Amino acid sequence: MEIFKNIERVMVVTPHPDDAELGCGGTVAKLTNDGKEVIYVVATSGDRGGRDTDMSQEYLNDKRREEQEEAASILGVKHIVHLGFSDGNLEDDHPFRSALVYNIRIYKPNILFTTDPFRKSFYIHRDHRIAGLVSLDAVFPYARDRLHYPEHIEQGLAGHNVEEIYFWGSEEPDIFIDISDTVEQKANAVMAHRSQVQDWVDRAGGREKFIEKMKEVQPDDFLKEGFRCYGMKKMMEVYEEL
Repeated sequence: MEIFKNIERVMVVTPHPDDAELGCGGTVAKLTNDGKEVIYVVATSGDRGGRDTDMSQEYLNDKRREEQEEAASILGVKHIVHLGFSDGNLEDDHPFRSALVYNIRIYKPNILFTTDPFRKSFYIHRDHRIAGLVSLDAVFPYARDRLHYPEHIEQGLAGHNVEEIYFWGSEEPDIFIDISDTVEQKANAVMAHRSQVQDWVDRAGGREKFIEKMKEVQPDDFLKEGFRCYGMKKMMEVYEEL
């Protein structure tokens, strides 16, 4: 991919297990297939994502971690950090922000993918808003400026500048990635989250019919993923044009 040609390492901050696969799974597969390193940071355990089933929190906590590991493996992701916050309880606070800053400083990603917190219409889970907002703050200025969370520096880490954030689920995407060559990997990764999608698959009449229904719902988006890009690199390009 020309747009990510000079990228070596990518971080994906996902609010729940399955959000990354749905939001940027095809792009993640393209990156790993191209030899890029992708790190998942899974903010919550997804322990309340059982809808109207009889799944307990304890079951979901273990099952969704297992499903996330399988889905990530399908996409070629080898590094997964589970922060372990409870589903629905993400906060814009020190523990969450510090955890993100710490992992950014550990892994030093060039770019970061996460959920767009600035949607103005339709439904968005509160954890999605918080994950996007705190990721944005963690990238700039907290991870970059060494005097934020100095305990990390005392542990031998250094400040790190993430070049750009790519928000998925945006109502105003400005970058589109063709995933026609990785859409099967994405579909298989989504299917790995059986606790979340199996009832939909069963109602649709099986995997293939479920995928066909996904195409019907999102005919223009099924073979591409859209993102809103935000970051210093893009800002500098604007300044150069002035």
